[in-house]
Amino acid sequence: MQHWQHTHAFDQDRKLPGETRTIIVIVITSTMMVIEIVTGIIFGSMALLADGLHMASHTAALTINAFAYIYARRHAHDAQYSFGTGKVNALGGFTGAVLLAIFALIMAWESIDRIISPIKIAFNQAIFVAVLGLIVNAVSVFILGHHHDQHEDHGHEHHNHDHNLRAAHLHVLADALTSLLAIFALLAAKYVGLMWMDPLIGIVGALLISRWSLGLLRSTSAVLLDKQGPKHIRTKIKQSIEHDGSRVADLHLWSIGSDIYGVIVSVVSHNPQSPERYKASIPSNLGLAHVTVEVHQYKKKDMDQAIF
Repeated sequence: MQHWQHTHAFDQDRKLPGETRTIIVIVITSTMMVIEIVTGIIFGSMALLADGLHMASHTAALTINAFAYIYARRHAHDAQYSFGTGKVNALGGFTGAVLLAIFALIMAWESIDRIISPIKIAFNQAIFVAVLGLIVNAVSVFILGHHHDQHEDHGHEHHNHDHNLRAAHLHVLADALTSLLAIFALLAAKYVGLMWMDPLIGIVGALLISRWSLGLLRSTSAVLLDKQGPKHIRTKIKQSIEHDGSRVADLHLWSIGSDIYGVIVSVVSHNPQSPERYKASIPSNLGLAHVTVEVHQYKKKDMDQAIF
């Protein structure tokens, strides 16, 4: 029986480089988050407070992502998960997206309140802390972005499909942009007298977070709801099976982890081959970790009349 049995860990038991890098960024950004929120309140800067809340949003999301990495790794061999724990990362990303939406609403509400009831801003102190926040964000971008470059150099694209790492990288990129906007708003308010720029940047930050939240919700929900996998992979599977006259009657391709997929194919042919023969014809570089092939026999006249 062991010949037909296999593990469903699908390498989810490995400690991915993204896990360590994410934890490092959490430590860095959570420290800066506390500094920006406290000083934003003390110095009266909504832009600075918004930047701190933005940091809080991605710190919370990154913490969930780190937990997902650890949970997926430790439960990779748990038989209760039919196709492994790869979707735990997508679930972490989805939860982080919901938190982002909540933080965006808080930021927008506070910014509107500051427009209606403006308060005095200690510009020099606020600008100093905002610049410090930008430096921290730049370091975080380098830490997570460097990992992305390493994978590309080796011909892999895990970063594009690892929702944890993708979320982390885009979070810090968005945060760096928010820091730049905060500095611009504070300078405009101090030297040009545009006091409304400070709370306006809070609203802009909320819009940026909302946009990212929606994008992350779309990508992670596609995985969680077993949306059909990439079209180019489905096309290659179909072409590899149909080269001998067989036809693919039904094909289900879904994500079960970072760059790994499960697939169920129903094949009809007037001269059917064994399921193993069809499996062997599928290219091995498509990331298919779990392949199931159903074979059905049709008479040739029926094949000619069938609509595929």
